[in-house]
Amino acid sequence: MNDAELAAKIDHTVLGPETTLDDVTAVLDEADEYGMNACIPPCYVAEAAEHAPEVTLATVVGFPHGQNATSAKREEAVVAYEDGADELDMVLNVGRLKAGDDEAVREDIEEVVASVPVPVKVIIETALLTDDEKHRACEAAAEADAAFVKTSTGFADGGATVPDVELMSEYLPVKASGGVGNYEQAKAMLDAGAERIGASSGVEIVEDFRENY
Repeated sequence: MNDAELAAKIDHTVLGPETTLDDVTAVLDEADEYGMNACIPPCYVAEAAEHAPEVTLATVVGFPHGQNATSAKREEAVVAYEDGADELDMVLNVGRLKAGDDEAVREDIEEVVASVPVPVKVIIETALLTDDEKHRACEAAAEADAAFVKTSTGFADGGATVPDVELMSEYLPVKASGGVGNYEQAKAMLDAGAERIGASSGVEIVEDFRENY
């Protein structure tokens, strides 16, 4: 793998509650320069799509807790797509999953997937789940025709781990997100089966690779 191939696997991310448009444009410029994708808050998608039309643009749905009404998630997805998002990262309803209502979890994902013609990644928030719940979350995402499962929002304690990526990759392509800050960590996730890395430190990961590998 060369640096361009690595960069194409990275969703360079800015999603904090204080994120400004200037923060977003800085991330977009870095993503454009390095050949990365970008993941940004939904309120900035239209401006981002205009600012950096060549960058694959992801945004989030039901973020960060996933407990929005399904109709609200669906509408959020449609607006994001119409504003120019190329991919959507939606948060699974962890409370419904923990209560054993897997049908509601699956239907929630299905509604979002069916509402847009772009890939939907399902954030299962692994740090909050038992292994059994992780399996059930991934099963629901696969049954709902999601494109990816993603480890974390970055807003719960804990991020991506090798065992979680290995488990999740049994079901769908995996986006490993949370706590990936250098190439060694990114490589561990890719070796475990991840196909995408979500990180606020995308530049650092690529530069680490260039300098040391």
